[in-house]
Amino acid sequence: MARLLYLSHPEVEIDPEVPVPDWGLSATGVRRVRNWIDSGVFDTVTRVVSSAERKAVETAKPIARARQCEVEVRPATHENDRSATGYLPAQEFEEVANAFFANPESAVRGWETAVAAQTRIVSELDAVLARPVSGDLLMVGHGGVGTLLYCHLAGLAIDRRHDQTGGGCLWALTLPSRSVVHGWRAVETLISGSVRRH
Repeated sequence: MARLLYLSHPEVEIDPEVPVPDWGLSATGVRRVRNWIDSGVFDTVTRVVSSAERKAVETAKPIARARQCEVEVRPATHENDRSATGYLPAQEFEEVANAFFANPESAVRGWETAVAAQTRIVSELDAVLARPVSGDLLMVGHGGVGTLLYCHLAGLAIDRRHDQTGGGCLWALTLPSRSVVHGWRAVETLISGSVRRH
């Protein structure tokens, strides 16, 4: 049975002077991706789709290369649009992110609303799945829209309690039924678990 694996990018190099979509992976993030590949956790993947944001592409490309497939870049799978504020210090970001999830129809601080971001990412998944899938499909993206997509597929109300804890996490569902296998988990906890198949 094929699965959709939704992966959030791991740690990034934070630079307040650089637009957030242009942040790349940090040395820790690069190392984690390399370890995932070496572990075989993505050995069942036959198709890789990525957000156009640099950190997502830098996560997707090495995995796709290892799986001998191309990265399909879909710009509309980007993280929720936070350009109205740009970079925010960690504590302030957490406060605004909490408000984003708690008020899904409100453009908190000018951010794209959670409802709009969810509608966008669900539409993108539908477009991706319009093409037949053989083997596992890996979508590489972001924690915010990944959580909104998970909430939709799991039949859950938008709520930050369903969000990931840190980057480099993954949730999975079966295809074509779209039944949830599990919610967000750090990839490292799945290496010898249900994601890897022998």
